Amino acid sequence: MLSSSRAGEGVILLNLRPLPYLQGTMNAIVALCHFCELHGPRTLFCTEVLHAPLPQGAGSGDSPGQGEQAEEEEGGIQMSSRVRAHSPAEGTSAESNSPGPKKSDMCEGCRSLAAGHPGYISHDKETSIKYVSHQHPNHPQLFSIVRQACVRSLSCEVCPGREGPIFFGDEQHGFVFSHTFFIKDSLARGFQRWYSIIAIMMDRIYLINSWPFLLGKIRGIIDELQGKALKVFEAEQFGCPQRAQRMNTAFTPFLHQRNGNAARSLTSLTSDDNLWACLHTSFAWLLKACGSRLTEKLLEGAPTEDTLVQMEKLADLEEESESWDNSEAEEEDKAPVLPEGAEGRELTKCLTDLSLRSDCGSWQPRKLSVFKSLRHMRQVLGAPSFRMLAWHVLMGNQVIWKTRDVDLVQSAFEVLRTMLPVGCVRIIPYSSQYEEAYRCNFLGLSPHVQIPAHVLSSEFAVVVEVHTATRSALHPVGCEDDQSLSKYEFVVTSGSPVAADRVGPTILNKIEAALTNQNLSVDVVDQCLVCLKEEWMNKVKVLFKFTKVDSRPKEDTQKLLSVLGAAEEDNVKLLKFWMTGLSKTYKSHLMSTVRSPTASESRN
Repeated sequence: MLSSSRAGEGVILLNLRPLPYLQGTMNAIVALCHFCELHGPRTLFCTEVLHAPLPQGAGSGDSPGQGEQAEEEEGGIQMSSRVRAHSPAEGTSAESNSPGPKKSDMCEGCRSLAAGHPGYISHDKETSIKYVSHQHPNHPQLFSIVRQACVRSLSCEVCPGREGPIFFGDEQHGFVFSHTFFIKDSLARGFQRWYSIIAIMMDRIYLINSWPFLLGKIRGIIDELQGKALKVFEAEQFGCPQRAQRMNTAFTPFLHQRNGNAARSLTSLTSDDNLWACLHTSFAWLLKACGSRLTEKLLEGAPTEDTLVQMEKLADLEEESESWDNSEAEEEDKAPVLPEGAEGRELTKCLTDLSLRSDCGSWQPRKLSVFKSLRHMRQVLGAPSFRMLAWHVLMGNQVIWKTRDVDLVQSAFEVLRTMLPVGCVRIIPYSSQYEEAYRCNFLGLSPHVQIPAHVLSSEFAVVVEVHTATRSALHPVGCEDDQSLSKYEFVVTSGSPVAADRVGPTILNKIEAALTNQNLSVDVVDQCLVCLKEEWMNKVKVLFKFTKVDSRPKEDTQKLLSVLGAAEEDNVKLLKFWMTGLSKTYKSHLMSTVRSPTASESRN
């Protein structure tokens, strides 16, 4: 986080690599604060975002291009420096115009930049935004906001233990993310000094949403500061242990026996002369990256059901991962000692449980693709076997693949799932035992797993057995690069085979028509699938509202199905299965609309 950089005297210009940016009147101010034993809470260093020209004193109004000489380019950041001489009079005038405390009210521990130092500047040429670092903001109002946040972060607004993150603020003075921490100092009371890094925003919601990001990045900055200070502390204690010396002079006044070293600068505590330039780089990146986390996307029309379901699954996974992270520490303390050999069994059990929880949101297919598309699978299996398999997929029946090749199973499921809405897909990629249909509608099994007899004879399941082909049965399958499939034989069986003369669901006939049309490329067929699924999901929404929300009689439902062109038995079964794939957002929206007084009056 604290990347080392060469910092000359004067203004340091860093041209950041262009990144997406969210515009705002004031994004945030990041500041490093310190609790001085002599002067109380003080702001040491702050970085702010400027959309307007630089304030007076930050570069003295010179254009960034004058006198610049590129010195190095590392990691996408081009660095250039300019050295400026400051006369005593110039430093005095800058100090008198600054809203910060006077020099007489500051000690070494309260001061970061030397008197007359103009600060650090990072210029983002893509967005014409500047990231400026000083000890204090030059604007009086911003100085007051930062000063108040500094005092609160190091006095009343602290978490238990005095070290860690906390959130506070109000609409008038801004909202603050504060992370307090200690830095080792062999000359300080208690051998440590108290600091905090704060991020101030006027947007409360945005700051709360940025909490995980800010916590991780600021924690990285703190860890590196503490690591550097710890090395200096250990070296000083090894050379001159302070604890024994203080015990021998216990009755000597503490401040006097330190010979006036009541305060030490952070650069001295970390032994890093480039500390402030590194902090500027870290704070500027933090502001830039925090603004780039959220990007705006233009959506044409309402989001599809697949999009809503995917967002819901992602939110559930994030909540589940957070709950696991929170319970990990407690489980480690309570974890019993396993006997020899039990650890392997527990690991196998955990992997099995994880596979049972796998679904379309958490399972990510491998990059190796054996089946390339639905058209490819139809050519490999043959038209009759593919039609039987596709019929069971669309009806929501359980599809079971038995083979030793895990990649083959996963590629098959990746292809077959494209025929269904995302909410209707429940996958267990590979299991060592049979799982019931309510757990998954796509199941991969080892060849040695016994499938129950009632499943084999059921009309609600289809089994694809993959055998190694004999030499006499080896034959090209009609597509290029299919050597990996030519060694297999595929046997598709079901307790209720689909008759060749059966009409089947309308969407299946349209899918087969698209697959057999060689004038359509694979990409065009994929778009046809998307359109067909959207068409039938719209019919599902109408049927759901008609039957579940409005509670219409069966006679009216039959008339509606005729109007929708889905009165056939297979179409009705398909609509009922696809109804389980509707998003929770859509269902709750319909229910809330029904419960509203205006909706009840309109029905009456």
